[in-house]
Amino acid sequence: MNAKESLPVVILCGGQGTRMKGETSTKKEMVEVGGRPIIWHVMKIFAAYGHSEFILTLGYEGEVLKRYFLEYEMMQRDFTVRLGDSGGVAYHGSSAGEDWHVTLANTGLLTNKGGRIARVAPYIAGRTFFVTYGDGVGNLDIDALLAFHRRHGKLATVTGVKARWQYGLLDANADGQVTHFEQKPRLEHWINGGFMVFEPGVLDYLDGDAAHLERDTMVRLAAEGQLMMYRHAGFWRSMDTFKEAQELDAIWHESAPWKVWQDQ
Repeated sequence: MNAKESLPVVILCGGQGTRMKGETSTKKEMVEVGGRPIIWHVMKIFAAYGHSEFILTLGYEGEVLKRYFLEYEMMQRDFTVRLGDSGGVAYHGSSAGEDWHVTLANTGLLTNKGGRIARVAPYIAGRTFFVTYGDGVGNLDIDALLAFHRRHGKLATVTGVKARWQYGLLDANADGQVTHFEQKPRLEHWINGGFMVFEPGVLDYLDGDAAHLERDTMVRLAAEGQLMMYRHAGFWRSMDTFKEAQELDAIWHESAPWKVWQDQ
């Protein structure tokens, strides 16, 4: 990836993760998969394609994410602490391996997703930018997504995926005899899988903290013919519950299909 093509990546991570509450005390984006927070996996996907400038929209328990990134090098490396007035920290060996630029921005506790994007507009600085969620991973070709976005020339692109229904699907005849059973079938309709690309003009559709990304902004963009869908038929999963976190952890240890990066 040419360095000139590196784009900022806005990661929406200010929500309360209500479907995860009660199952874990850890903020959803910080729940570990394969020994690393799920948001780290999301960031690794983009960084693998040369997009390593991240803007995190903080809200609920934002201090947890701040602490994680402030202490990232410290927790990954050996270091020596010198105490006293001339104190400091000396790190040993190579860096932790992530050449990332991470901006952590407080965007309010109750701000809607669209409003969170509007609040970080100064960090986007008039550039084309990615937007995604802090809990969804896939073996997405980011280069192909960006090329698709630039070809059609519209304001916004969303990645469409076909998710799996969480229940078993039954077909039965009039007598109640089951004629077909399928566990967790793949849905026929496309859904929003995140991994979005926006032009700066999308910011004009965001009106204050109450701006709702999915129920307002995207509806308006679609009505005006400014929203396109990039179809991703490969692996994709989101993590809304602790059960899904456990499933992703198991998948990571078996095959890790979203691991599109090379280990350092």
